Amino acid sequence: MADDRSGDAARGVYMISVAAELAGMHPQTLRIYEARGLITPKRSPKNTRLYSEEDVERLRRIQELTGELGMNLAGVEKVFELEQELDRLRRRMRNLERAAARAQKELEEELERVRRSFKRELVVYEPPSQALVPPETTADGVRIPIRRSRR
Repeated sequence: MADDRSGDAARGVYMISVAAELAGMHPQTLRIYEARGLITPKRSPKNTRLYSEEDVERLRRIQELTGELGMNLAGVEKVFELEQELDRLRRRMRNLERAAARAQKELEEELERVRRSFKRELVVYEPPSQALVPPETTADGVRIPIRRSRR
């Protein structure tokens, strides 16, 4: 969810007291989460912590996992690691799907090119006679006609 004032959800715009209030936490809790590596606020030129809208959403997610689901911070860390891995795998899968679609299209185009080239090389063969055995080699001179279906 982007902050209308910043135009960029990742830009640090909230000081620790505002971010803590938005997330429904005490500012000291944010410092603890930062020390654990659960949150990494930006820093101003004077080294003041600046939290982005993404940071506030992450704090709310931590609050949900710890408060509503009863997880400890180690569990929250693991959830975030797994979510990050899942996002990475989804990106990889999308890339592989795009590559597979391109390869399939190339194979279909090549197959069509090969089919067209074979059509030019095919020549219909017309046998000189419909008899299995030439008339001069039969004992009684009987010709046996052969009917072939044209496909």
